Amino acid sequence: MVFDPLTPRFPLPLRERGRRAFESHEITLSADACIKCNVCQSYCPVSNVTDLFPGPKYVGPQAQRLRTGPSVDYTVDYCSGCTVCTRVCPSGVKIMELNSKARAAMVEARGGLSLRDRLIARPELLGQLSRPFAPLVNLMLGQRLVRLGMQALLRIDARAPMPPFSNQSFRALHRRATRLRRSRLQGDHTAQAERQVAYFYACSTDYYEPQLGMKVVDVMERNGYETVLPRQNCCGLPLISNGDYRSARKYAERNIRKLLPAARAGLPIIATSTSCSLTLKQYYRELLDIRTEEAELVARNVYDVCEFLRLLHDRGELNTDFGEVDQTVPYHAPCQLKSHGIGKPALDLMELIPGLRPLEMDAECCGTAGTYGYKQEKYDIAMKVGSSLFTQIEQTGSAISACDSETCRWQIEHGARVRSYHPIEILLMGYEARA
Repeated sequence: MVFDPLTPRFPLPLRERGRRAFESHEITLSADACIKCNVCQSYCPVSNVTDLFPGPKYVGPQAQRLRTGPSVDYTVDYCSGCTVCTRVCPSGVKIMELNSKARAAMVEARGGLSLRDRLIARPELLGQLSRPFAPLVNLMLGQRLVRLGMQALLRIDARAPMPPFSNQSFRALHRRATRLRRSRLQGDHTAQAERQVAYFYACSTDYYEPQLGMKVVDVMERNGYETVLPRQNCCGLPLISNGDYRSARKYAERNIRKLLPAARAGLPIIATSTSCSLTLKQYYRELLDIRTEEAELVARNVYDVCEFLRLLHDRGELNTDFGEVDQTVPYHAPCQLKSHGIGKPALDLMELIPGLRPLEMDAECCGTAGTYGYKQEKYDIAMKVGSSLFTQIEQTGSAISACDSETCRWQIEHGARVRSYHPIEILLMGYEARA
C-alpha cells in the first residue's frame, strides 16, 4: 500500500495508483484519433522481426481503449521507444508516448524496476563507480566468463557491446585545456572576447568518450565560440525508457535548475547526444509533465550540435575552411534525431567537406534503442532490427561510418564491424585536412 496524493485520506494499492497516473495524462486522449490504418504497424522495426511484439497500434491506441487499470499487456515492454510510429502516424496519435506511459504504469503497478533495469537505467552511477577502477573494470568486462556471469545474474546479454570506461572525465580534460588556452591568450590585447555556448555533454561523453567532448570544444573554437560546461546530471532518458518516471522526474528537475542560468543568459545549449537533446527539448514536457516557465526556457535554448552549426552556416557564420577528405562515409540518422523535426543537419554539414562522400543509409533503426539491446530477452531482436543497416554499411566497403547517437555508434561497430564516428569528428577531419 502507498499513499496516493490524489486522495490524501486513503492509501491505494500500487495497481490503483498506476492506473490513475496513466489515465490522468493527456497523451492518452490522442488514442481517440487513431483510424486503424496500420501505417505504424508497417513501419515498426520491432514487430517486423518478432512476434513477441504485436505492434504499436495494438499495444498503443487500440489497447488503450480497453484498459480499465494498470494491467497493461506485458508485450508493451517490447516496444523499443524508437519513435517511428509517432512520426509516421497520419492522425497525429502519440503512439510511442502512449506506449511509454503504459510501461511506466506497469512498472509502478509492479512496485518498481528490476535490479537489472535499475542499474542500466543509471549510466551516471555506473560511470562514477567504475571510473576509479576503469582499467580493471574494462579488463573484467572483456572476459567471457564475467559476461556470462552478468547474464546469469542480471540478464544483461553477454554478447551486447560494452564500450570501455574512461579513467578521466571530460570535465577534467576541459578544465585543463581551458587553463592552458587562457594562459596562452593572457596579455594578447588583440584577442577578442568570444561568444559562448553551454555544452550538455551527457553521460556518454563524460564516462566513455571524453575525447569526443574535446573535439566539440575544438570545432566550436574554430567557429569563434568558447565552450562552457554548466553543472548537469544524466538527462534521465534511460529511466524514462525503462518506465521509472518518478526517478526520471527528479533528474529532470535537477537539470532544469542547473541549466537555467545558461538559458537565462541567452547561451545556446548544445548537445552531442540526440537522445539527450530530445529529452531536454520534448520529453520533460510531454512525458514527465514538467511544464514550468523554467523548463520551457531551457527547452527553447537546446540545440543538437549539428543543428546549431547548420544554423551558423545558414547565417553565413560557419567556418567552412575545410581541406579535402577523400573518404566515403555511410551515415545513419538515429531515431531520436528524426524526432527533433530538424531534418538531418549532420548530413548537410558533411556535404560541405571537399572530397567527402557521405552516403545516407535508408535503414530505419539500428535496433539497440539505448538500453533495449543490452537485455538478454531483447538482444536478438535488436540485432535483427539492425541487420539491414549493418548490411548496407558493409556493402559500401568503407572502413568507417558516422552517426549522431552514442549507443547507435556502439551498436554499428558491434554489428557492422566498422569504426563509427560522431559527425563532429568528421567535421574536425575536414578542418585538420586544411592544416
